[in-house]
Amino acid sequence: MRRRMLLWWGTGMLVAATLLGAAIVFGYTEPPAFDRWWNDAVDMYRTDAVLSFALVLNSIGGGWIAILLVPLLLIAALLIARRWRAAVFAAVAFLASAGAVQLLKQLFGRARPEDMIVVSDYGSFPSGHTANAATIAVVLWLVFPRVWTALLGILWILAMALSRTLLSVHWATDTLGGALVGAGVVLVLGAWLLPWVRTYSRRDAEHASIG
Repeated sequence: MRRRMLLWWGTGMLVAATLLGAAIVFGYTEPPAFDRWWNDAVDMYRTDAVLSFALVLNSIGGGWIAILLVPLLLIAALLIARRWRAAVFAAVAFLASAGAVQLLKQLFGRARPEDMIVVSDYGSFPSGHTANAATIAVVLWLVFPRVWTALLGILWILAMALSRTLLSVHWATDTLGGALVGAGVVLVLGAWLLPWVRTYSRRDAEHASIG
């Protein structure tokens, strides 16, 4: 994907997330009908097994595991693979994505659903868990542009988004906003840093083949 296209897609996603949050918070006194319908629809699927799955994703996608462990594991894996520039790109992406999420949370201050199953922090929009999942997915896809990385990334984002609504800790539109923010931040950064990352990758491959 060319730099200009990455920049346009990334910027468009960030603008769309911001406009979505503004429309929900400032345009509605109650949650939109779609959010209320989805929250009621997933209620019938809240079995013990499904909730256990959602709770696992809640732990993986938030707290110190998502903030420190997962990013450090990904960065370490890239360093072991001798892709230190890709590791730098991933680190910057994680920091920028988390910062963008917190900025929008403070800006909109949307109330969470009243029937939350787990305790969560301030601000329902956007979903930080879903944004983090999207950040991981898009970073891996840009570094390893394969069909399987794209498919696994999409499944990971959808699973995390679904888990947040199953736990009733987010509205459905919160997870959409989170996915847009996480993916958008990485695409914008990729527009500027990816040529630098891939130049290194080609040189590293040439050196490895010579050695």
